[in-house]
Amino acid sequence: MSVSLSLKDLTRRYVKDDVEFLAVNRVSLDVVPGEFLTFLGPSGCGKTTTLRMIAGFETPTSGRILMDGADITSLPANERGLGFVFQSYALFPHMTIADNVGYGLRIRRQTGEEALRKVRDALAMVGLTQAEKRYPNQLSGGEQQRVALARVLVLEPKLLLMDEPLSNLDAKLRLHMRTEIRRIQQTLGITCLYVTHDQKEALTMSDRIMVMQRGRIEQLGTPMKLYEDPATAFVADFIGQANLFEGTLRSIDSDGLGRFSLEGFEVRARIGRENPPQPGEKALLVVRPENLSLTQGENVLGMHVVNRLFEGDRIEYEVLVKDSAQRTAAGRPFSMSVPFLPGTSVIEPGSDVLARFHPLAGVIIRKGN
Repeated sequence: MSVSLSLKDLTRRYVKDDVEFLAVNRVSLDVVPGEFLTFLGPSGCGKTTTLRMIAGFETPTSGRILMDGADITSLPANERGLGFVFQSYALFPHMTIADNVGYGLRIRRQTGEEALRKVRDALAMVGLTQAEKRYPNQLSGGEQQRVALARVLVLEPKLLLMDEPLSNLDAKLRLHMRTEIRRIQQTLGITCLYVTHDQKEALTMSDRIMVMQRGRIEQLGTPMKLYEDPATAFVADFIGQANLFEGTLRSIDSDGLGRFSLEGFEVRARIGRENPPQPGEKALLVVRPENLSLTQGENVLGMHVVNRLFEGDRIEYEVLVKDSAQRTAAGRPFSMSVPFLPGTSVIEPGSDVLARFHPLAGVIIRKGN
């Protein structure tokens, strides 16, 4: 049965070399039954520590963990009814696949035909009905990961926790397993918390994503919400590729679009809803590389092409902004991604171009966040 989960000011402090630091800093969160929520962020941001506190493997310094309204903060891990899929498969090499999957049932003293039925149902769920008599070393990495998942699902957990379970797989297997995990989670309707640093995993699998930085929640929302309306420069840069142009928000038009001034150019874009800047303030314009084009029209920025990278279906250009007097501005390069078709004209490095974007494809956010 699917459950809800609430974190109330969850905090974890550590002391290292006589220096105290906050691994998790007052994280509060509500997860609805049946939701797939991903904790996303760079290494050391606190996502795994948060997951381990929910599982009962780490003790919070302060704060509370509630499951279906009941406080489980002090409850031992084995009494929480949760399933945890680790980064390593941790299969017993001397046991068959069926014995590996049924190990937890035996610990609970569940044996006989009912236990065998549960093992076979779990293996069927992960697509390994023919593997029950094999041993782990006879399976591929992706199949071993499925066994690790089946071993948890057979226990019918109230909440499924997964800590970077695909990190040991190659790129093709990762793509396949993303789909499989999401399919299984939706079929069971189980509440799932998933930890990753891979933004594509988070975007393709999640109902919501919690982006973390330095132990705190940077932003929480649906994948589309985070992608199109990042609250901070960190989120914009971490969720997909993003160009962050520094300038000034001059005014806001009656249609709600802002007028943004940059190096003598003025362009229009959406105002970020999460943390909107005020007219007259320094601000950041966020435009994804794929939303910049070389078509003629309004809403353009002057660019100087520095480098070019052919990627088959696209050409990635590395560019610098040019001011209205055609001087190349100093600073870090930006990216422009252009679809490639046979016969497409290619821009040479050293060229000057005008890059256009639709006003709704850019968002203006407050600087300094």
